[in-house]
Amino acid sequence: MSNLQRLRESMVRENVPAILITDLLNIRWVSGFTGSTAIVLVTPNDACLITDSRYTLVAKQQVSELDIVIFARPQTLEECLAEHATKYGVSTIAFETSQSYAAHQKRSAALSQFEWIEAGEILTNLRKIKTHEEIKRIKAACQLADACMEHTVRLIQEGVKEFDINLDIEFFYRRHGAYLAFEPIVVSGPNSAKPHGKASDRALQRGDFVTVDCGALLDGYCSDITRTFVVGEASERHREIYDQVLRAEIECCDALRVGKNGRDIDAHARAVLAEKGLDQYFGHGLGHGLGMNVHDPGGLSPTVDQPLMAGMVFTVEPGVYIEDFGGVRIEDDVHITDIEPEILTHFPKELIIV
Repeated sequence: MSNLQRLRESMVRENVPAILITDLLNIRWVSGFTGSTAIVLVTPNDACLITDSRYTLVAKQQVSELDIVIFARPQTLEECLAEHATKYGVSTIAFETSQSYAAHQKRSAALSQFEWIEAGEILTNLRKIKTHEEIKRIKAACQLADACMEHTVRLIQEGVKEFDINLDIEFFYRRHGAYLAFEPIVVSGPNSAKPHGKASDRALQRGDFVTVDCGALLDGYCSDITRTFVVGEASERHREIYDQVLRAEIECCDALRVGKNGRDIDAHARAVLAEKGLDQYFGHGLGHGLGMNVHDPGGLSPTVDQPLMAGMVFTVEPGVYIEDFGGVRIEDDVHITDIEPEILTHFPKELIIV
């Protein structure tokens, strides 16, 4: 079943007569269109993608299930939308709340002949459950992330700067036909105590923790992997922290089962870390949804009450960050299936001393 068909079924169940999609990721999800300017109008029986004349050929190549509507100046996008909403017999339109308040006010004022209602979580909930094709694309992005980590570990040695490793990660992904899913994190020594620290001109030193967090955006879908290494030699404190984070990560990956609640799995990670007094150094959530966006809908967190369902994909990334000492984070991408969790990233996660 296509994403458009899934959306229509959900609209019927939730009694949504028509929905206007303005978020570009949601537009791509429902239509396949990758351009930078478009809107999509969907009803239970009709659907159109409206874009401007710059994307005439792109739309024809990428969009097959929806009517393609091209407007050119002096006609406006709103005029085009009104024409096709009337053609489809629409009187009430649900709008995405992710658009800015100003944009919604401007559009609803220009199209005051229609009643506007909030679309709620209809698209968010659908995007949490990935189709077979989406899982296939996420797997390809994860395979590239594994290859990038294999490449990157060779660069980690005394005297190499965080900046240089960071830059090489970007080159690696671009050389392999991908974009960055996000700005890579390469932090060493005391910098590794910053969960989202930025690469600096600090040179790696013997005894450093080095955390590398990176991901590919390949064919519209993301991967996200983190590994932490030690330069030269690891102390007992290094090993104690690393081993406890690793145990939490492995157990939480295995716990991602249909029917369980994400916040309970997050709580398990904290309980494991608490055995060594390390839970106080773990301040972020255990994981987030992964898909077209590196932070896709869904999460594993104390604040997210979410039963797990087959087809969801999450990161699992417990971490410990100790000021003036350093930090450890280990992260994999996991697909929830009806049987058991499918781990999609495979680069070794036992402690590697380089």
